[in-house]
Amino acid sequence: MTGGIRAHRPVEPVRDLLGVGDIARAYAVQEELVARRIAAGGVVVGRKIGLTSPAVQQQLGVDQPDFGVLFADMDFSGAVEVPSRRLLQPKVEAEVAFILRNDLDSGDLDYAQIREAVDYAVAALEIVDSRIANWDITLTDTVADNASSGLFVLAGKKLTLDKFEPRAVTMRMYIDEVQVSEGNGAACLGDPLEALAWLARTAREFGNPLRAGQVVLSGALGPMAAVAPGTRVRADIGPLGSVFATFAPEEER
Repeated sequence: MTGGIRAHRPVEPVRDLLGVGDIARAYAVQEELVARRIAAGGVVVGRKIGLTSPAVQQQLGVDQPDFGVLFADMDFSGAVEVPSRRLLQPKVEAEVAFILRNDLDSGDLDYAQIREAVDYAVAALEIVDSRIANWDITLTDTVADNASSGLFVLAGKKLTLDKFEPRAVTMRMYIDEVQVSEGNGAACLGDPLEALAWLARTAREFGNPLRAGQVVLSGALGPMAAVAPGTRVRADIGPLGSVFATFAPEEER
């Protein structure tokens, strides 16, 4: 996988090397790649939850969520353009992002504790980008590939949970003003806060719990859509408002 990144081209699936159903080994690969990135100066700013929407699970042929690690250099919130040259075969999806005010390393990690741990929420675009050629992935492939993490964009409007219910939001996403996706909060494991609870418990089990100040991309609210250089994406997510991303043109790649 590292060789594919350095050469800036996708690689063949890794499931036959790791074992199609060996999710533990896939997470071990992810942890090794994350450790190498941290050793090279990468700064962890949060996590992403993937495969929370039945629509996205159906698109990719998987049946359970996964998670990956977010680094500071993935954050293009407020940027004039998203650098297309950093991406291989990007797709975009709209999500609710949570920023935490409490560590989630102890306690029952039940719904009430999870809700209390959220400082605020924002609308987000996640730009997923598989390093596996042609998105030919199983759960093993995407887990090893840091849950197909690419880049992300957070909107500026912040809402606390006393102002809205994440499961009740509706979403519409547009590329160059053409609607390409729609969904709602209930499509994300029934409630984006339930997705956050799943991640909190899973991250603690892995020995690397969620921490105050971290960003959590809680998962797609509807189907992802492929995005090309030179296009503009907008997602409208209920009371959270709109989030935008403009992709640099092809010549910038």
